[in-house]
Amino acid sequence: MSTRHLLSDHADAPQVRRGRPSRPSVGVVVPTLNEARNLREVLPSLEAVRPDEVVVVDGGSTDGTAEVAHEVMPGAEVVEQHRSGKGNALVTGLHALHTDIAVTFDADGSADPAEIPDFVSALVEGADMAKGSRYLPGGGSEDLTRIRSLGNLGLTGVFNVSFHRDFTDLCYGYNAFWLDVLPRLGLPDPDADAPADGQVVWGDGFEIEPLFACRFAAAGADIAEVPSVEHDRLHGTSNLSAIPDGWRVLTTIGRERARSRRRTPAPAPRHLRAAS
Repeated sequence: MSTRHLLSDHADAPQVRRGRPSRPSVGVVVPTLNEARNLREVLPSLEAVRPDEVVVVDGGSTDGTAEVAHEVMPGAEVVEQHRSGKGNALVTGLHALHTDIAVTFDADGSADPAEIPDFVSALVEGADMAKGSRYLPGGGSEDLTRIRSLGNLGLTGVFNVSFHRDFTDLCYGYNAFWLDVLPRLGLPDPDADAPADGQVVWGDGFEIEPLFACRFAAAGADIAEVPSVEHDRLHGTSNLSAIPDGWRVLTTIGRERARSRRRTPAPAPRHLRAAS
């Protein structure tokens, strides 16, 4: 599969800093839990943009998710996560990739694979992380309720004050970054056993997206926001629980701020304009 189709039509793409390639290989991680019906539609649309690797991570599905992934996209790698939770699934998939860039991609049909070139271009142009935003011009959501939107904006504000940034959308799972930074993020070991007391490992749940943002921000990374449109889920219901997961995100921000309080604040992210 060719990465050529994942880059914007800039004839002379700039060479990225620190020796990163200007024509990077791109891998996509798709965390799943009972998403068989969605994968029949999502994987063909994802394959159309021709990523170099696709890793589907199954969290113990009972609806044949893994079998459907093998059937619909034989070239994809399907792996089982060791613990549970979206965070553990994403980190498991990231460790399975062999590409320059990783894209985190939901299996429910809410993410548009046609936007992947925008994320890749932001990275090629110098960002360490490209973060999707539903609030920038050109972005939007068919799924956000008023309450969830207000909660997200509030959490984004707390994050911005804590990390001296000006993000517009913290709690959105469509992101991309250079994989060379993965060892420096200090994410939970995806293969470690779950605690004997049944507690969830911090970073294994839906707090994974803000955890990514916090760790990148604390490291002084260049983070570019990219306009993105979130579509309605195709089939089934979300595993997200707004109030407990929102509290988990808020706790994540507090923990990560305490962890990084001796670090020098990083510059604000660059807001990319929507393509005309």
